[in-house]
Amino acid sequence: MPDIDRATDPFDLMTTALILVDAHGLIEYWSPEARDLLGYAPADVLGRAAAPLLDSESVADAVTRVRSVGGRWQGRVCVRHHAGHRVELVLGIRTLAAPGDGGGYLAGLCDVAGLGRWELSQAVLRGLLTRSPIGIAVLDANLRRLWVNDVLAGMEGLPAEGNGDPPAPLGTGEVLQAMERQSRQALTTGATKLCVDRVVVPSGTSHHSGREHLRLRSSFPLRSGTGAVLGVCQTAVDFPEKDRGRERLLLVNEASEYIGTTLDLGRTVAELTEILVPRVADFAAVDLLDDARTAGAAAQRGHGGLYRAAHLSVRADHPEVVVAIDAPTHYQAQSPQSRALATGSPVWDAAVTSSTRWLRQDPLRREAFVRIGVHSHLVVPLRARGVTAGVVTLLRWENPDPFDEDDVLLVEELAAQAALCVDNARRFAREHSAALALQTSLLPPALPHHSAVEIGYRYLPADAGVGGDWFDVIPLSGARVALVVGDVVGHGIHAAASMGRLRAAVQTLADLDLPPDELLTHVDDLVLRLADEAEATDRDPAITGATCLYAVYDPVSRKLCAARAGHPSPSIAHLREPVGFLDVPAGPPLGLGGLPFESAEIDVEEGTVIAFFTNGLLEAADHDVDAGLERLSFALAHPDRPLEEICDTVVRTLLADPPRDDVAFLVVRTRVLSSDRVASWDIPSTPSAVPEARRSALGQLARWDLDDLAFTTELIVSELVTNAMRHAHGPISLRLIHDRTLICEVSDASNTSPHMRRARHTDEGGRGLFLVAQLAQRWGARYTAHGKTIWTEQPLPALATDTASAA
Repeated sequence: MPDIDRATDPFDLMTTALILVDAHGLIEYWSPEARDLLGYAPADVLGRAAAPLLDSESVADAVTRVRSVGGRWQGRVCVRHHAGHRVELVLGIRTLAAPGDGGGYLAGLCDVAGLGRWELSQAVLRGLLTRSPIGIAVLDANLRRLWVNDVLAGMEGLPAEGNGDPPAPLGTGEVLQAMERQSRQALTTGATKLCVDRVVVPSGTSHHSGREHLRLRSSFPLRSGTGAVLGVCQTAVDFPEKDRGRERLLLVNEASEYIGTTLDLGRTVAELTEILVPRVADFAAVDLLDDARTAGAAAQRGHGGLYRAAHLSVRADHPEVVVAIDAPTHYQAQSPQSRALATGSPVWDAAVTSSTRWLRQDPLRREAFVRIGVHSHLVVPLRARGVTAGVVTLLRWENPDPFDEDDVLLVEELAAQAALCVDNARRFAREHSAALALQTSLLPPALPHHSAVEIGYRYLPADAGVGGDWFDVIPLSGARVALVVGDVVGHGIHAAASMGRLRAAVQTLADLDLPPDELLTHVDDLVLRLADEAEATDRDPAITGATCLYAVYDPVSRKLCAARAGHPSPSIAHLREPVGFLDVPAGPPLGLGGLPFESAEIDVEEGTVIAFFTNGLLEAADHDVDAGLERLSFALAHPDRPLEEICDTVVRTLLADPPRDDVAFLVVRTRVLSSDRVASWDIPSTPSAVPEARRSALGQLARWDLDDLAFTTELIVSELVTNAMRHAHGPISLRLIHDRTLICEVSDASNTSPHMRRARHTDEGGRGLFLVAQLAQRWGARYTAHGKTIWTEQPLPALATDTASAA
C-alpha cells in the first residue's frame, strides 16, 4: 500500500463504493460507485454471493479482512492501488464490526465502527461523517447520540454532531421514536434490524427531492474487541421508487425475518398478509386446507375443503371480504383457487372484468369485485415439502398497475417462505395434539371420592408444548390415601410417555403399601434402569430428569407422612394459622441413584387444606420463585372456601398468561374418621382369645347395623387372629373400620410375609388365606416399624353404603 500522509484528509484521496450484504452473504445493494469501480452493473450482481466477487484477484489487488478477537470473520475491505497514490475503497458496512489486525488508516476506519481506539485524525473522522454516501449515526448503550453525519441529519431532521459534542437523546417525533425502537431491539437481541419505509424527500434537499423514495433503515450493535456491546450504529439509505427490483429484494429480506416468528399457524399466515398489504396488493387472503390445521401427509390424499385463515385489506372495514376468518371458503371448479390447488402453479389474471369467465360463475364475488373496482387478480399456492397447504389470493383496485410477471415471482418467493413456516406450525400443532392426547389419556380422567380427603385439581399444558407433569390420588388400605405429584423434564410425546411409565410405577408400588421414602427409592432405581435400557438400545430417549413428591394421609391417626425427590414442598393452609410450607426433607431428583430419601410425619387437623404442585406453578410469575410462593400463599388463604374456588383463585393469581411450562396442582382438604366408626381390641396370645375376638367383632357389627356381614367377618377374624398366634409373635391387635367398605385389620410384631397357596387334598392346613381371599373383596399386608398388618375389605350392603357416604 502506498504511503499516505496522515496530515491530509484521506477522503480527498479516495472514492467510496457502497455494497450491502445480507446475513446469508448475498448482495442486496450495489451503488453506482461500486459499478464504476468493479465493472458490474447492479442487475448482474444483486442476489449473488458477495465473497467470490470481492475476493477475485481481477477485482482487487489487496484484500484486508476485518475480524473480531474471537477469530470470526466480520467483514472485508478491498483496496485498489492506482498511480498518483489514488486509493479506491470498497467496504461492507452491514458486516463491518470490531477492529481487526489491519494497518494504517484502514484499521482506524474500522475503529470508528467498533468504538474502540480513536486512531484516526480529526480530519478522517470528519470526512467519514460528512462525506459518507449514506446516513450514519452512532449511539451509545443508553441510545444517546454520539455521532450524526450531515446526510442522516438531513434525512431524519437531526442536528449534525461531531466528535467531542456532549451525548444527546435521540429525540422525539414519530420517525425518531421508530428509530429508537429499532435501535433498542438491536441492543437487546444482538441482531441487525431492518425496516423499509416510503418517504417523500422535501424539495431542495437532494437531487431526488419532491419524489417518493424507499428508505432502508438499519440498526446493528457495536461491540468491543472483547465482545461487549458498546452502542448501536444506525444507517439510512434512500432508493428511488422506480428501482422495483431493489424494493422487491428488500421486501423478501424483510419477510424472511418477519414471517414465522412463532409456531402459531394463525399468526404465521397473518404475518404473510401484513407483508403483502399494501406493498404488493390492496387485499390478501390466505385459505388453508382443513387438513392443514392438524395433519401433514393427509393433505396429499386430495384437496378437501378450504377455510379462511387470514385476510387483510387497505380498507379497515374489509368491504371486499365475502368470507369470515375461520369460516369455510367455497370456490367454483374453474376458479383460480381451484386451478392453483390442482396444478400447484400460480394463476394470474392481469385484467379482471365482470365478463371474466370464472367470475361469472361466482355471483357473490363478482358483485364485490365490481362494486370495489378490482382490476387485477393473482392466486399463488402455498407449497412446502411437496405438500400444498392452501392458496394466497391477491387483489388490486387502488393500485392502478396490474400484476405482472415480476409480481408473480415476488409473491411466489414470499409464499414459499410462508409455506415452510406454515408446514412447521402444522407439524408442531400435530405433535402438540398427539402429546396432549397422550398426556390426557395417562392422567386420571376423574378422581374418585375419598373418605380421607376432599379433592380439587387442575392440569394446564404449556403453551409451547405438553410436558411430563402429573398428579394422582391412590386409595390405600386402612382408609388411607396416597397423594402424588411429579414432573418429568422436557416437552413433547417422549416426556408424556415417560410420565405415564412413572405414574404406573408409583401406582404399583403404592399398592404394596411401602413407606414414602422406600417407594421413592424404588422409583429412583426404575429411572436408572430405564436410562440404561435407553442407552443400550439407542432408540428411545432416556428420562433425562424427574421429580416426585409422595405423601400418605391417614384419617384415623390424622397424620401425613411425606417424602420428596427434588420436588417443592407442599403448601399447607391451617384454619387458624398463616399459610406455610411443610418441612419435608429435600431429596435428590429421580435418576441420580445412591442417595437416600427421608420421610417426615406431620400431625394434621381436620379441615386443613394442603396444596401439591409442580415447579411450573411457581415459575409462572416471571420465573421468580419467591414471588410465586407469595402469590400461592395469598391464593390459599381462607381455606374454608370451596376447593374449586381455591383452584380458580390459584389459576387467576399465578397464571395470568398461558404457562411456559406444564402446571399440575392438587388441592386436598383433610377429613377425619370419627371415633365411633373405628373399633380396636388388643388380643392376648391364648387360644381362648379367638372366640372372644369373634364375639367382640360381632357385637360391633350389630352396633353398626352390619349384621349381614356377620358370618363372613366372623370367619375372617377367626382365621387372621389364629394365623397371628401360630406364625407370629408379640402383641396382637384387631381393628374394624366402618368406611365405604368394612375394613378388618389384624396386626402383630412379626415381619414374616403371609402367602396364599392351594392346599392339596391330603393337607390338613394351608386353606386359611385362600378362604379369606374368597370372602373379602380385597386383602393384603403392609409393614410398619413395629411389625405388619394383614387387612381385608368387604363391600357394604346398599343401605350401609349410603349411610357411609352421608357420613
